[in-house]
Amino acid sequence: MLLERRAEGLYCAAGDFFVDPWRPVPRAVITHAHADHARTGHGGYLAAAPAEGVLRSRLGDIRLTTVEYGETVESNGVRVSLHPAGHVLGSAQVRIEHRGEVWVVSGDYKVEPDPTCAPFEPVRCHTFVTESTFGLPIYRWTPSAEVFADVDAWWRANADAGRASVMFCYAFGKAQRVLAGVDPSIGPIVCHGAVEPLNRAYRAAGVALPPTRLVSEVADRAELRRALVLAPPSAGGTTWIRRFPEPSDAFASGWMAVRGARRRRAVDRGFVLSDHADWPGLQAAIGASGADRVFVTHGYVPVMVRWLREQGLDAQSFETEYGGEEGAAQTEAGDAAPSGAAPGGPDAPRAHVSGPDAARAATDGEAGPA
Repeated sequence: MLLERRAEGLYCAAGDFFVDPWRPVPRAVITHAHADHARTGHGGYLAAAPAEGVLRSRLGDIRLTTVEYGETVESNGVRVSLHPAGHVLGSAQVRIEHRGEVWVVSGDYKVEPDPTCAPFEPVRCHTFVTESTFGLPIYRWTPSAEVFADVDAWWRANADAGRASVMFCYAFGKAQRVLAGVDPSIGPIVCHGAVEPLNRAYRAAGVALPPTRLVSEVADRAELRRALVLAPPSAGGTTWIRRFPEPSDAFASGWMAVRGARRRRAVDRGFVLSDHADWPGLQAAIGASGADRVFVTHGYVPVMVRWLREQGLDAQSFETEYGGEEGAAQTEAGDAAPSGAAPGGPDAPRAHVSGPDAARAATDGEAGPA
């Protein structure tokens, strides 16, 4: 096989590199900058060019090489190229070709259009490695335009009532998608200190976002009563959140589609907005790959494997330590999936994030409450 699981992560022996390794390695190809896929300590990093700003913002001074989408590099006769995954800014699928055999590691992906990142690009291959974070038939996303119309209506009603609108969302990816989707004419937008550095990285990459401010930059506190406030889940219940008068709060996540999730979050509103593919999206992406063999990683792994086998494909699980952000975070938060099953079932992999990555994940909400 072109890829094998080692203690450090998914390894390509022919090319002598790892894909999204979870332990330090000499050479790492990174699909995207979320903490469960991009970790500190590697000797060298290869990533898509649009990811450079967010990777450096999150990992600091790393030895990073970037390539444009579709550009091919060779390692010991193995051809590697990166292709848009549609998940977040700079997210990529990794195409690996050796002696006529082609594998694609999708990383995390979504197929719905998103103005903050390049759209998902189907890549033909023999073997496709897919996530399955929302790999159940109940997960079918409402078009984002309709979701943002609901967000605007909620924000506008709160502003008219003189209440701040606090939206809990992941600092990297989800926050910027919310910014790009809302109507900024409703009122000022205030971002938590964990969100604003990522906003700067997005703007530097050419992504259009409306003006945002830190709460310390708001001179007239009366403005906060009309503000949309974007904060990571970890900000809930802190002294920072108490700066906003009589807020109405909400949570933006794919898990808001799960019955009871909003109640367990104890928020006023839940908006179903995910940066992962839903059930039809997973099916479409796998089908578009043309792969005869599919490895399923984090999420509802047994369900997806069983469905793929019913379609006549050679499908099996690939144990990884991914699944932060909207993946294992759901289980760790205690937001039970349907029938009380954890995402991926009792044997599903869990995120293991430690050290500097844990601190970053805590501000993101990636390994914390989903």
